[in-house]
Amino acid sequence: MRQGLSQNTQLKQELKINPRLYQAMDLLYMPLLDLQQHLKQELLNNPFLDMVEPEEDEEDEGEVQEESANPESEPEKDEKGEIDWEEILLDGFDAGGRREEHEEREYYEPVTVDSRDLSDHLRDQVSLLDLTPRQMYLADEFIGNINEDGYLACGLDRIIEGVNESVQKAAEDSERDLGDVPLYTMAEAEDMLGIVQSLDPPGVGARDLRECLMLQLREAGLEHSVPFRLVRDCFDELIAHRWSEISKRFGISPVDVQKAADEIAKLDPKPGLVYSDASDNYIIPDLIVDKIDGQYHVFLNDANLPRLKLSKAYQEIARDKKKFDGENKEFISNKLNSANWMIQAIEQRRQTMLKVMNYIVERQREFFEKGVQFLKPLTLREVAEVINMHESTVSRVTNEKFVQTPRGVLPLKFFFSSGLSTTAGEDVSARGIKAQIEKLVSEENPKHPLTDQAIVNILKESGVQIARRTVAKYRDQLGVLSARMRKRV
Repeated sequence: MRQGLSQNTQLKQELKINPRLYQAMDLLYMPLLDLQQHLKQELLNNPFLDMVEPEEDEEDEGEVQEESANPESEPEKDEKGEIDWEEILLDGFDAGGRREEHEEREYYEPVTVDSRDLSDHLRDQVSLLDLTPRQMYLADEFIGNINEDGYLACGLDRIIEGVNESVQKAAEDSERDLGDVPLYTMAEAEDMLGIVQSLDPPGVGARDLRECLMLQLREAGLEHSVPFRLVRDCFDELIAHRWSEISKRFGISPVDVQKAADEIAKLDPKPGLVYSDASDNYIIPDLIVDKIDGQYHVFLNDANLPRLKLSKAYQEIARDKKKFDGENKEFISNKLNSANWMIQAIEQRRQTMLKVMNYIVERQREFFEKGVQFLKPLTLREVAEVINMHESTVSRVTNEKFVQTPRGVLPLKFFFSSGLSTTAGEDVSARGIKAQIEKLVSEENPKHPLTDQAIVNILKESGVQIARRTVAKYRDQLGVLSARMRKRV
């Protein structure tokens, strides 16, 4: 074997993505509030970025046409073809994009307010009870193990084990004799469970759905009622809607069984959610679709988004030629390039979002006019081909974005779904088919509910070709029970 050093040449291709491209993709992906925070951070980090003040907008309107028509307003390039940043810095630069008058909308900044959750509500009630410090400590352990639905998330043995470990550790830290520290017993835990389950809201502290319903019925004074007996003695049959079997077992008519089941259905299966923090449910739409004079128009809801420009305050830096040497020159060049790129990237994001939404409105006009049943099938690829962009770009634009429309605030992903063929050769959206199924079920005779095959036949009469298993899948996605489970007596 020959040993030694040798050299050889090899030609290969590598794909390297510019970090700026990653940043541009992140900007497309960001929802409105995230982008707002990102731009505020950029304003802090880059001294060459500044915000356009409202009064500057009015001055700029009269200058924009003059600047675009004047070739001298374009930044000159040196012999190497590089942009003369000194000239830009001295003359000032604003490429934040223009907004039409109808885009100026009044906006109020959301204010975060501390909210009280289920644990706070339960502790407030416990503090009013006549409990010993020992009981208060155990009650706090119970409350800490109640989830947001209101259920006790672990067994009594686990609670006792955890609280006793804490007691023993506290005794060791205080150098007390462990024999002098009484540990909690299962009897104490069971007593405390009864106290916790007596708190508001009714059903809190239950260990399963059956116990939760029984607690609510007991709180309502219905402990000796038929609904309470059904939950206590035949919960599985009740869940399965086996009315005839239950009626024979209790000696009552199927109609009375069903009436009792209707009363049970009015109870809250997740009582804790009444006190859950719903602050995350607020949605600020990124886009707005308005119908004006019979035409649909798309606007960006970015009136509160910082508009960027190159800072005039740093023009003095460019006038001092001595600062354009060595590291100072490199710093200024990098920051100016970054600022200019950010301004252009934000404008590109705005234009891309408008292109995507305008095509969606054009494609789904029937939906805006008539409703969800007229939603047409639409794919990311179709939009990408029309606006001449990559499919992944459209995906980023539509991800986690919302639009305010005459038919409510909707996620952009709502408008995308697969399609089914009709006998007339047209395509209909899968979401539209689901809406039709939901409508058929809502209008059916409850004593003779529509089977999946019956729904297939009805849709076939309207020209929609669909398999029975597809109807069953859509029905499950809608949360609609099978015909047997929907049947009334």
